[in-house]
Amino acid sequence: MTTTVPKPLVLLVDDDSDFLWQQKVQLEAAGFEVVTAVGESEAKRKLAERLPDLAVIDVMMDNPDTGFTLCYYVRKIAPNIPLILVTSIVSETGLDFSLASDNDRAWIPADALLAKPIRFEQLRGEIDRLLPGKAEPTAAEVAVL
Repeated sequence: MTTTVPKPLVLLVDDDSDFLWQQKVQLEAAGFEVVTAVGESEAKRKLAERLPDLAVIDVMMDNPDTGFTLCYYVRKIAPNIPLILVTSIVSETGLDFSLASDNDRAWIPADALLAKPIRFEQLRGEIDRLLPGKAEPTAAEVAVL
């Protein structure tokens, strides 16, 4: 009898449909199951249906701080889900922040922070760090390496 190991589920939340599509295609090719949500309210509906193994959340969506409020919401309902914030705040506003200091980590409710535009390798590296051993590289990924 053969048993299949379930693919790790990644929730992608962004208001940019191109970003969602690009990341979804690449994550699925990397062996993940992916659910997308456009904005906070759709993300909350998806979270009510099924909790992901990891979430990638854009900071600026419906409001400039939507990603932060969504991260706080996820932390409240499922504190162990790793969260990756992605943002173009630096390029759009000049505001620079990171998770480098204890002060930043105290108010940013995420496990990783990536500045847009992001390369898939950056995202995959953070996912591998936060979900070690959860997904194996596919033949397509191995061919790229």
